[in-house]
Amino acid sequence: MTKKVRRLRRVQLAVPGSSEKMLAKAAASDADHVFCDLEDAVAPAAKEAAREMVCEALNGLDWGRKTRCVRVNDVGTVWCFEDIIMVVERAGANLDSLMLPKPCRAADVLFADILLSQLEAKLGLKRRIGLEVLIEEVEAMENVSEIARSCERLECMIFGMGDYSASQGMVMEQIGEAGGYPGDVFHYPRYRMTIAARAAGLDAVDGPFADFRNGEAYREECRRARTLGMVGKWAIHPSQIGLALEVFSPTVEEVSFARGVVAAYRDAERRGLGSVAHGGVMVDAASARLFQNVVDRAELMGM
Repeated sequence: MTKKVRRLRRVQLAVPGSSEKMLAKAAASDADHVFCDLEDAVAPAAKEAAREMVCEALNGLDWGRKTRCVRVNDVGTVWCFEDIIMVVERAGANLDSLMLPKPCRAADVLFADILLSQLEAKLGLKRRIGLEVLIEEVEAMENVSEIARSCERLECMIFGMGDYSASQGMVMEQIGEAGGYPGDVFHYPRYRMTIAARAAGLDAVDGPFADFRNGEAYREECRRARTLGMVGKWAIHPSQIGLALEVFSPTVEEVSFARGVVAAYRDAERRGLGSVAHGGVMVDAASARLFQNVVDRAELMGM
C-alpha cells in the first residue's frame, strides 16, 4: 500500500473558480488548504471559463506551502470528466488534490481515480494527485465505509452538511446551523463519517458554516468537530480562517505537555513499567497513544 501524503487541513478555504480577484486573495491567505471551486460557486454558463481561470491561477500565483485543490463537478454531471482532464492537463504539476463532490458509492470515486491515473501516466507527472471526497448525500453516508476504502489515492473525507441536510429532508435555518434541536443535529453523521475516515487512514474535515459574521458559533462548531477527531473545517469567508487555525492548532503548552507524557511512558517502558506518574496524572499505553496524536500534529505544523 502506498503511504498517504500528510497535509495540513486545519482550514480549507473555498474560493469561486470564476473570480480572478478572489483566487489571488486566497493564494495570499493564511489558509492551509485552498480549493478552487468549479461546482456550486460557478454558474453553468460560466463553468468552462472558470476552468481556464483556475488553471491560470494554479500556474501563475504564488501559493506558498498551501495545499492546492480544485473541486470539480460531480460524476453525475456533464462537466466532471472535462473538469478533471482540463485541470490536470493544463495545471497538473501545480495541483495537489482534486475534491470530488457527491460520490454515493465507491464506483464514483474509482471513476476519478482511474481517470487521474491515465492522465498522470500520459503526462508523466512526478507526483500523484490526491483525492478528497464530500460526503453530502444520505446514500453516501450509508456507504461511507465503502467509499473510505475505495482507492489508495483518497486522502480526506469532508462532511458536506448543506447538501446532506437537503438530502435527508432536514429543516435548517441556514447551512451548518439548526435552531431548536436539543443537541448537535450533526453529531451522528459527523461521528459516523469520522470513524470511517480514521479506520481507512484518512483525514476527516468538517464542512461549511454559512453565517460568517457569527464567529463564536463558528468557533464552537470547530470545537465540536475537533473533539470528534476531525482535523479541520471549511472557511467560506476569510474571516473564518483565523478561528479555524486557532481551534485546530495545539498550543505550545499542550505540545510540551504531550511530548512530556510520551517521553515519560517511553522511559517507563524501558524500565519494564506499564504505567508511570507524570504531571499529576497516571500515564499508560492508552494515554501515550492519545498524546502522540498531539505530537504528530505539532510536527506536521513544524512546532
